[in-house]
Amino acid sequence: MTIPFKIPISDLDYCLEQLLEHKPPKILPPDTIQQLCHTLKTELLSVPNIISIQSPISVVGDIHGQFHDLLEIFQIGGSPPMTNYLFLGDYVDRGYYSVETISLLLVLKLRYPERIFLIRGNHESRTITTNYGFYTEVLNKYQGSADVWNYITDLFDYLPLGATIDGKIFACHGGLSPSCQQLDQIRAIDRFKEIPHDGIMADLVWSDPDIAISDFKLSPRGAGYLFGNDVIDKFCNDNNLVQMIRAHQLCNEGYTSYWKGKCLTVWSAPNYCYRCGNRASVLEILHSNYENKNGLEEDDKEEDAFNDYDLDSFKSIGNEYKDFKSRFNNGSKLHKQQGVLPGQFFNIFEASKENDEDTIQGKSVNGINFDDEYLIKNGSNGDFFASFFQERPTRTHVEYFL
Repeated sequence: MTIPFKIPISDLDYCLEQLLEHKPPKILPPDTIQQLCHTLKTELLSVPNIISIQSPISVVGDIHGQFHDLLEIFQIGGSPPMTNYLFLGDYVDRGYYSVETISLLLVLKLRYPERIFLIRGNHESRTITTNYGFYTEVLNKYQGSADVWNYITDLFDYLPLGATIDGKIFACHGGLSPSCQQLDQIRAIDRFKEIPHDGIMADLVWSDPDIAISDFKLSPRGAGYLFGNDVIDKFCNDNNLVQMIRAHQLCNEGYTSYWKGKCLTVWSAPNYCYRCGNRASVLEILHSNYENKNGLEEDDKEEDAFNDYDLDSFKSIGNEYKDFKSRFNNGSKLHKQQGVLPGQFFNIFEASKENDEDTIQGKSVNGINFDDEYLIKNGSNGDFFASFFQERPTRTHVEYFL
Protein backbone atom coordinates (compact mmCIF):
# COMPACT_ATOMS: atom_id res chain seq x y z
CA MET A 1 0.00 0.00 0.00
CA THR A 2 1.40 3.40 -0.98
CA ILE A 3 1.57 5.93 1.85
CA PRO A 4 -0.18 9.20 0.83
CA PHE A 5 2.45 11.80 1.66
CA LYS A 6 1.34 15.40 1.36
CA ILE A 7 4.46 16.73 -0.37
CA PRO A 8 4.09 16.38 -4.16
CA ILE A 9 6.58 14.12 -5.90
CA SER A 10 7.64 17.03 -8.11
CA ASP A 11 8.68 19.00 -5.02
CA LEU A 12 10.66 16.05 -3.67
CA ASP A 13 12.40 15.65 -7.02
CA TYR A 14 13.29 19.35 -6.94
CA CYS A 15 14.91 18.80 -3.53
CA LEU A 16 16.89 15.91 -5.00
CA GLU A 17 18.07 18.15 -7.83
CA GLN A 18 19.30 20.76 -5.36
CA LEU A 19 21.27 18.15 -3.43
CA LEU A 20 22.64 16.19 -6.37
CA GLU A 21 23.23 18.64 -9.21
CA HIS A 22 25.54 21.03 -7.38
CA LYS A 23 29.07 20.62 -6.14
CA PRO A 24 29.32 21.09 -3.24
CA PRO A 25 25.72 19.94 -2.66
CA LYS A 26 23.28 22.79 -2.15
CA ILE A 27 21.64 22.93 1.25
CA LEU A 28 17.85 23.03 1.40
CA PRO A 29 16.15 26.13 2.85
CA PRO A 30 15.04 25.95 6.50
CA ASP A 31 11.34 26.06 5.64
CA THR A 32 11.78 23.15 3.24
CA ILE A 33 13.51 21.06 5.89
CA GLN A 34 10.80 22.00 8.37
CA GLN A 35 8.13 20.75 5.97
CA LEU A 36 10.04 17.52 5.27
CA CYS A 37 10.45 16.81 8.98
CA HIS A 38 6.84 17.66 9.81
CA THR A 39 5.50 15.40 7.06
CA LEU A 40 7.72 12.48 8.00
CA LYS A 41 6.96 12.85 11.72
CA THR A 42 3.26 12.64 10.95
CA GLU A 43 3.79 9.37 9.10
CA LEU A 44 6.18 7.89 11.68
CA LEU A 45 3.64 8.35 14.47
CA SER A 46 1.89 5.18 13.31
CA VAL A 47 5.08 3.20 12.64
CA PRO A 48 5.96 0.59 15.31
CA ASN A 49 9.23 0.58 17.24
CA ILE A 50 10.34 -2.49 15.27
CA ILE A 51 9.50 -2.33 11.59
CA SER A 52 8.96 -5.52 9.56
CA ILE A 53 10.88 -5.71 6.28
CA GLN A 54 11.09 -8.42 3.65
CA SER A 55 14.15 -9.41 1.65
CA PRO A 56 15.75 -8.59 -0.69
CA ILE A 57 17.19 -5.65 1.25
CA SER A 58 20.54 -3.83 1.40
CA VAL A 59 21.67 -2.91 4.92
CA VAL A 60 23.77 0.22 5.49
CA GLY A 61 25.72 1.05 8.64
CA ASP A 62 27.10 4.34 9.95
CA ILE A 63 27.43 7.19 7.42
CA HIS A 64 28.36 10.14 9.68
CA GLY A 65 27.87 13.00 7.26
CA GLN A 66 30.01 11.53 4.47
CA PHE A 67 27.64 12.62 1.72
CA HIS A 68 29.74 11.61 -1.27
CA ASP A 69 30.27 8.14 0.16
CA LEU A 70 26.51 7.82 0.56
CA LEU A 71 26.25 8.49 -3.16
CA GLU A 72 28.83 5.76 -3.73
CA ILE A 73 26.60 3.36 -1.80
CA PHE A 74 23.77 4.02 -4.22
CA GLN A 75 26.18 3.78 -7.13
CA ILE A 76 27.48 0.31 -6.27
CA GLY A 77 24.35 -1.12 -4.67
CA GLY A 78 21.72 0.30 -6.98
CA SER A 79 19.48 3.32 -6.53
CA PRO A 80 15.94 3.23 -5.21
CA PRO A 81 13.32 2.33 -6.23
CA MET A 82 15.13 -0.64 -7.82
CA THR A 83 16.93 -1.44 -4.56
CA ASN A 84 15.50 -1.52 -1.04
CA TYR A 85 17.63 -0.03 1.75
CA LEU A 86 17.65 -0.31 5.52
CA PHE A 87 19.84 2.33 7.21
CA LEU A 88 20.96 1.52 10.75
CA GLY A 89 21.47 5.05 12.06
CA ASP A 90 24.30 7.51 12.76
CA TYR A 91 23.59 9.70 9.76
CA VAL A 92 25.18 12.87 11.16
CA ASP A 93 28.22 14.14 13.12
CA ARG A 94 31.95 14.04 12.37
CA GLY A 95 31.63 14.29 8.57
CA TYR A 96 31.51 17.69 6.87
CA TYR A 97 28.17 17.08 5.12
CA SER A 98 25.79 16.04 7.86
CA VAL A 99 23.13 18.55 6.79
CA GLU A 100 23.17 17.34 3.20
CA THR A 101 23.33 13.67 4.20
CA ILE A 102 20.30 13.69 6.47
CA SER A 103 18.44 15.96 4.03
CA LEU A 104 18.96 13.48 1.21
CA LEU A 105 17.82 10.55 3.35
CA LEU A 106 14.69 12.40 4.46
CA VAL A 107 13.77 13.27 0.89
CA LEU A 108 14.39 9.69 -0.24
CA LYS A 109 12.27 8.30 2.58
CA LEU A 110 9.39 10.54 1.53
CA ARG A 111 9.97 9.89 -2.18
CA TYR A 112 10.25 6.10 -1.83
CA PRO A 113 8.50 5.24 1.45
CA GLU A 114 8.37 1.50 0.74
CA ARG A 115 12.00 1.28 -0.43
CA ILE A 116 13.92 3.34 2.15
CA PHE A 117 13.85 2.49 5.86
CA LEU A 118 15.58 4.54 8.57
CA ILE A 119 16.14 3.54 12.19
CA ARG A 120 17.75 5.42 15.04
CA GLY A 121 21.38 5.36 16.13
CA ASN A 122 23.09 6.85 19.16
CA HIS A 123 23.98 10.00 17.18
CA GLU A 124 20.32 10.71 16.45
CA SER A 125 20.32 12.63 19.71
CA ARG A 126 20.35 16.26 20.81
CA THR A 127 23.08 15.64 23.37
CA ILE A 128 25.44 13.83 21.01
CA THR A 129 24.92 16.12 18.01
CA THR A 130 25.62 19.16 20.18
CA ASN A 131 29.10 17.81 20.91
CA TYR A 132 30.16 15.95 17.77
CA GLY A 133 29.67 18.38 14.92
CA PHE A 134 26.11 18.47 13.59
CA TYR A 135 24.96 21.41 15.71
CA THR A 136 28.00 23.50 14.79
CA GLU A 137 27.64 22.60 11.12
CA VAL A 138 24.04 23.81 11.11
CA LEU A 139 25.07 27.11 12.68
CA ASN A 140 27.81 27.57 10.08
CA LYS A 141 25.61 26.75 7.11
CA TYR A 142 22.50 28.66 8.21
CA GLN A 143 23.96 32.00 9.33
CA GLY A 144 24.00 31.17 13.03
CA SER A 145 20.45 29.82 13.23
CA ALA A 146 19.79 26.52 15.02
CA ASP A 147 16.30 26.10 13.56
CA VAL A 148 17.31 23.31 11.16
CA TRP A 149 19.04 21.45 13.99
CA ASN A 150 15.84 21.69 16.03
CA TYR A 151 13.66 20.43 13.16
CA ILE A 152 15.89 17.44 12.48
CA THR A 153 16.61 16.43 16.07
CA ASP A 154 12.89 16.60 16.81
CA LEU A 155 12.39 14.19 13.91
CA PHE A 156 15.01 11.83 15.36
CA ASP A 157 12.64 11.16 18.28
CA TYR A 158 10.22 9.54 15.84
CA LEU A 159 12.59 7.08 14.16
CA PRO A 160 12.01 3.36 14.84
CA LEU A 161 14.46 1.53 17.09
CA GLY A 162 14.91 -1.65 15.09
CA ALA A 163 13.75 -3.87 12.27
CA THR A 164 13.10 -7.52 11.55
CA ILE A 165 13.94 -8.95 8.15
CA ASP A 166 11.71 -11.84 7.04
CA GLY A 167 10.87 -12.30 10.72
CA LYS A 168 14.22 -14.09 11.17
CA ILE A 169 16.84 -11.34 11.46
CA PHE A 170 16.86 -8.55 14.03
CA ALA A 171 18.57 -5.29 13.08
CA CYS A 172 19.34 -2.32 15.30
CA HIS A 173 22.10 0.23 15.62
CA GLY A 174 24.00 -1.01 18.66
CA GLY A 175 23.08 -4.19 20.47
CA LEU A 176 21.28 -6.03 23.23
CA SER A 177 20.22 -5.09 26.75
CA PRO A 178 20.21 -7.06 30.02
CA SER A 179 16.78 -5.53 30.62
CA CYS A 180 15.32 -6.98 27.42
CA GLN A 181 14.70 -10.63 26.58
CA GLN A 182 11.78 -10.30 24.17
CA LEU A 183 11.14 -8.20 21.08
CA ASP A 184 7.78 -7.30 22.58
CA GLN A 185 9.62 -5.38 25.30
CA ILE A 186 11.14 -3.18 22.60
CA ARG A 187 7.77 -2.79 20.93
CA ALA A 188 6.33 -1.47 24.20
CA ILE A 189 8.88 1.36 24.64
CA ASP A 190 7.79 4.99 24.38
CA ARG A 191 10.40 5.98 21.81
CA PHE A 192 9.18 9.51 21.09
CA LYS A 193 11.79 11.24 23.21
CA GLU A 194 15.48 11.96 23.57
CA ILE A 195 17.57 8.83 24.03
CA PRO A 196 17.95 8.25 27.79
CA HIS A 197 21.29 7.47 29.41
CA ASP A 198 20.31 3.94 30.38
CA GLY A 199 17.58 1.36 29.89
CA ILE A 200 16.52 -0.71 26.89
CA MET A 201 16.30 2.21 24.48
CA ALA A 202 19.82 3.38 25.32
CA ASP A 203 21.27 -0.12 25.13
CA LEU A 204 19.79 -0.71 21.67
CA VAL A 205 21.85 2.17 20.27
CA TRP A 206 24.98 1.90 22.45
CA SER A 207 25.81 -1.78 23.12
CA ASP A 208 28.51 -3.84 21.37
CA PRO A 209 29.28 -7.56 20.91
CA ASP A 210 32.44 -8.97 22.48
CA ILE A 211 33.83 -12.40 21.61
CA ALA A 212 35.86 -12.48 24.85
CA ILE A 213 32.79 -12.72 27.11
CA SER A 214 29.69 -14.89 27.27
CA ASP A 215 27.29 -12.73 29.30
CA PHE A 216 26.82 -8.97 29.75
CA LYS A 217 29.53 -6.57 30.89
CA LEU A 218 29.53 -2.80 31.39
CA SER A 219 30.70 -1.02 28.26
CA PRO A 220 33.85 1.15 28.32
CA ARG A 221 31.83 3.67 26.28
CA GLY A 222 30.03 4.69 29.48
CA ALA A 223 26.65 3.76 27.99
CA GLY A 224 25.21 0.43 26.92
CA TYR A 225 26.78 -2.98 27.51
CA LEU A 226 29.13 -5.49 25.98
CA PHE A 227 27.35 -8.78 25.27
CA GLY A 228 28.65 -12.25 24.51
CA ASN A 229 27.73 -15.45 22.73
CA ASP A 230 25.39 -16.82 25.41
CA VAL A 231 23.41 -13.58 25.35
CA ILE A 232 22.81 -13.55 21.62
CA ASP A 233 22.08 -17.30 21.60
CA LYS A 234 19.35 -16.87 24.18
CA PHE A 235 17.92 -13.77 22.55
CA CYS A 236 17.72 -15.47 19.15
CA ASN A 237 16.24 -18.66 20.58
CA ASP A 238 13.65 -16.82 22.67
CA ASN A 239 12.52 -14.74 19.68
CA ASN A 240 12.81 -17.35 16.91
CA LEU A 241 15.62 -15.44 15.22
CA VAL A 242 18.70 -16.68 13.40
CA GLN A 243 20.83 -13.54 13.34
CA MET A 244 21.41 -10.00 14.55
CA ILE A 245 22.74 -7.22 12.30
CA ARG A 246 24.04 -3.95 13.70
CA ALA A 247 26.42 -1.05 13.03
CA HIS A 248 28.03 1.32 15.59
CA GLN A 249 31.66 0.12 15.44
CA LEU A 250 34.40 1.10 13.00
CA CYS A 251 35.61 -1.95 11.04
CA ASN A 252 38.86 -1.67 9.10
CA GLU A 253 37.58 -4.00 6.39
CA GLY A 254 34.04 -2.61 6.44
CA TYR A 255 32.44 -5.47 8.35
CA THR A 256 32.93 -7.88 11.25
CA SER A 257 31.34 -11.31 11.67
CA TYR A 258 30.88 -12.73 15.18
CA TRP A 259 30.08 -16.29 16.17
CA LYS A 260 30.02 -17.66 12.62
CA GLY A 261 27.59 -15.13 11.31
CA LYS A 262 25.16 -15.00 14.20
CA CYS A 263 26.01 -11.30 14.64
CA LEU A 264 27.27 -8.99 11.89
CA THR A 265 28.59 -5.44 12.13
CA VAL A 266 28.15 -3.30 9.01
CA TRP A 267 30.23 -0.13 8.70
CA SER A 268 29.49 2.14 5.74
CA ALA A 269 31.73 5.22 6.20
CA PRO A 270 35.02 4.61 4.32
CA ASN A 271 38.12 6.55 5.33
CA TYR A 272 36.24 7.56 8.45
CA CYS A 273 36.75 11.18 9.49
CA TYR A 274 38.77 11.56 6.26
CA ARG A 275 41.85 9.99 7.81
CA CYS A 276 41.23 6.44 9.13
CA GLY A 277 41.89 4.70 5.82
CA ASN A 278 39.30 1.99 6.48
CA ARG A 279 37.09 0.33 3.92
CA ALA A 280 33.30 0.22 4.14
CA SER A 281 30.53 -2.18 3.23
CA VAL A 282 26.86 -2.66 2.47
CA LEU A 283 25.29 -5.99 3.41
CA GLU A 284 22.97 -7.40 0.75
CA ILE A 285 20.39 -9.91 1.96
CA LEU A 286 18.81 -11.77 -0.92
CA HIS A 287 16.71 -14.21 1.09
CA SER A 288 16.54 -15.89 4.50
CA ASN A 289 15.63 -19.43 3.49
CA TYR A 290 17.76 -21.07 6.16
CA GLU A 291 17.36 -24.77 6.81
CA ASN A 292 19.35 -24.53 10.03
CA LYS A 293 17.62 -22.31 12.58
CA ASN A 294 20.87 -21.84 14.48
CA GLY A 295 22.74 -20.42 11.52
CA LEU A 296 26.32 -21.53 10.89
CA GLU A 297 27.22 -23.92 13.67
CA GLU A 298 29.65 -26.20 11.86
CA ASP A 299 32.85 -25.28 10.07
CA ASP A 300 31.91 -27.14 6.91
CA LYS A 301 28.58 -25.33 6.79
CA GLU A 302 30.35 -22.02 7.10
CA GLU A 303 32.72 -22.92 4.28
CA ASP A 304 29.87 -23.87 1.97
CA ALA A 305 27.40 -21.26 3.16
CA PHE A 306 27.77 -19.09 0.07
CA ASN A 307 28.81 -21.18 -2.92
CA ASP A 308 30.01 -19.64 -6.17
CA TYR A 309 27.02 -18.66 -8.29
CA ASP A 310 26.89 -17.69 -11.90
CA LEU A 311 24.58 -14.82 -12.71
CA ASP A 312 21.57 -16.94 -13.60
CA SER A 313 21.83 -18.91 -10.37
CA PHE A 314 22.36 -15.75 -8.38
CA LYS A 315 19.23 -14.15 -9.80
CA SER A 316 17.22 -17.26 -9.07
CA ILE A 317 17.82 -17.02 -5.32
CA GLY A 318 16.01 -13.75 -4.98
CA ASN A 319 17.77 -10.82 -6.61
CA GLU A 320 16.05 -10.48 -9.97
CA TYR A 321 15.09 -6.89 -9.12
CA LYS A 322 18.60 -5.65 -9.94
CA ASP A 323 20.32 -5.03 -13.22
CA PHE A 324 23.18 -7.47 -12.97
CA LYS A 325 24.58 -6.67 -16.39
CA SER A 326 25.73 -3.34 -15.03
CA ARG A 327 27.57 -4.99 -12.14
CA PHE A 328 29.09 -8.22 -13.49
CA ASN A 329 30.62 -9.32 -16.74
CA ASN A 330 29.25 -12.45 -18.34
CA GLY A 331 30.58 -15.51 -16.55
CA SER A 332 31.52 -13.61 -13.39
CA LYS A 333 31.39 -15.44 -10.09
CA LEU A 334 30.43 -14.36 -6.62
CA HIS A 335 33.11 -15.85 -4.43
CA LYS A 336 32.52 -17.70 -1.18
CA GLN A 337 32.09 -15.46 1.80
CA GLN A 338 33.08 -16.45 5.29
CA GLY A 339 30.97 -15.64 8.32
CA VAL A 340 27.69 -14.83 6.60
CA LEU A 341 24.50 -16.81 6.23
CA PRO A 342 23.25 -18.22 2.92
CA GLY A 343 21.78 -15.54 0.68
CA GLN A 344 23.96 -12.77 2.13
CA PHE A 345 27.05 -11.00 0.85
CA PHE A 346 28.96 -7.81 1.49
CA ASN A 347 29.64 -5.11 -1.07
CA ILE A 348 33.00 -3.80 0.14
CA PHE A 349 34.13 -0.42 -1.16
CA GLU A 350 36.64 2.35 -0.62
CA ALA A 351 36.16 6.07 -0.22
CA SER A 352 34.89 8.26 -3.03
CA LYS A 353 37.33 10.60 -4.73
CA GLU A 354 35.67 13.51 -2.89
CA ASN A 355 36.51 11.90 0.47
CA ASP A 356 39.72 13.80 0.98
CA GLU A 357 40.16 16.19 3.85
CA ASP A 358 42.31 18.70 1.96
CA THR A 359 39.96 18.74 -1.03
CA ILE A 360 36.88 19.10 1.15
CA GLN A 361 38.31 21.89 3.28
CA GLY A 362 39.25 23.75 0.10
CA LYS A 363 35.58 23.93 -0.87
CA SER A 364 34.42 25.79 2.25
CA VAL A 365 31.85 23.14 3.06
CA ASN A 366 31.49 24.35 6.61
CA GLY A 367 30.05 27.59 5.33
CA ILE A 368 27.85 28.47 2.38
CA ASN A 369 30.03 28.88 -0.68
CA PHE A 370 28.59 27.78 -3.97
CA ASP A 371 30.86 29.80 -6.25
CA ASP A 372 32.20 26.58 -7.77
CA GLU A 373 28.85 24.88 -8.20
CA TYR A 374 28.19 23.25 -11.51
CA LEU A 375 25.37 21.35 -13.10
CA ILE A 376 26.06 17.83 -14.28
CA LYS A 377 24.28 16.47 -17.28
CA ASN A 378 20.66 15.81 -16.38
CA GLY A 379 19.29 12.69 -18.04
CA SER A 380 16.07 12.77 -16.05
CA ASN A 381 12.98 11.64 -17.88
CA GLY A 382 10.76 10.53 -15.03
CA ASP A 383 12.69 9.34 -11.99
CA PHE A 384 15.34 11.94 -11.20
CA PHE A 385 17.21 9.98 -8.54
CA ALA A 386 17.61 6.83 -10.64
CA SER A 387 18.64 8.81 -13.71
CA PHE A 388 21.29 10.66 -11.71
CA PHE A 389 23.15 7.42 -11.05
CA GLN A 390 22.87 6.34 -14.67
CA GLU A 391 24.93 9.41 -15.52
CA ARG A 392 27.65 8.79 -12.91
CA PRO A 393 30.84 6.93 -13.89
CA THR A 394 31.04 3.32 -12.76
CA ARG A 395 33.10 2.28 -9.76
CA THR A 396 36.69 1.25 -10.27
CA HIS A 397 36.99 -0.68 -7.00
CA VAL A 398 34.20 -2.91 -5.80
CA GLU A 399 34.56 -6.31 -4.19
CA TYR A 400 31.96 -9.01 -3.80
CA PHE A 401 34.05 -11.27 -1.59
CA LEU A 402 35.68 -11.07 1.84
